[in-house]
Amino acid sequence: MISAIRQKFPLLNIKAFTAVEIDYFSRISGLGLEEVLTKLKESGLQIMPGGGAEIFAEGIRNQLCPEKISGERWREVMEVAHHVGIKTNATMLYGHLETFEDRVDHLFKLRDLQDKTGGFQAFISLAYHPKNTEIGGFYSSGIDDLKTIAMSRLILDNFDHVKAYWIMLGEKISQTALLFGADDLDGTIIEEKITHMAGAMTGEGMTREDLIYLIRKAGKTAVERDGLYNEIWKG
Repeated sequence: MISAIRQKFPLLNIKAFTAVEIDYFSRISGLGLEEVLTKLKESGLQIMPGGGAEIFAEGIRNQLCPEKISGERWREVMEVAHHVGIKTNATMLYGHLETFEDRVDHLFKLRDLQDKTGGFQAFISLAYHPKNTEIGGFYSSGIDDLKTIAMSRLILDNFDHVKAYWIMLGEKISQTALLFGADDLDGTIIEEKITHMAGAMTGEGMTREDLIYLIRKAGKTAVERDGLYNEIWKG
């Protein structure tokens, strides 16, 4: 699949497969992580999303997502990906069962790995959405969202980019987050499903013009980038 995409669209940045999926590929193929990731890179994979990190605190993780790989295994997959030359993002899901200490621990573990590999491009804090989940609970507050963005920017001093994911935070909180340490709102997005299944109240997409308007109204300069954070347009 990756090879076919690369052949058809040679200039496209290909971002695919979370650490959880890479672990699955390794188990069903009988190949080690390095061999799996090397084969994918040779086929055209350049970037991996940061999904599946959730929260690293073991006790909370076992309640939140017991079916997923451990936090330690997630970091192992990312370390190998960086070693073979695949850039990745990193995430943290907050606002569910975790404590503030769990959040800080998660961020320090990411910073330690980034010190070791330098392979993370961006960090994205993902606000928990409670609808249609077994855990239930509440939506995060705007204050908590902005504090989490600011804390992430302060702790992750070796990450170039901190993203305010507007699909989860909402357009206005994401705009305000540009004043609290975030420098990326993510893209236009055509049809987002995962967060909306959990009760997102944002739209499923945003136009380029809408994004530029939000950024400029925050007093910032709008920059269009590719998947590797190379500048395409600025204005």
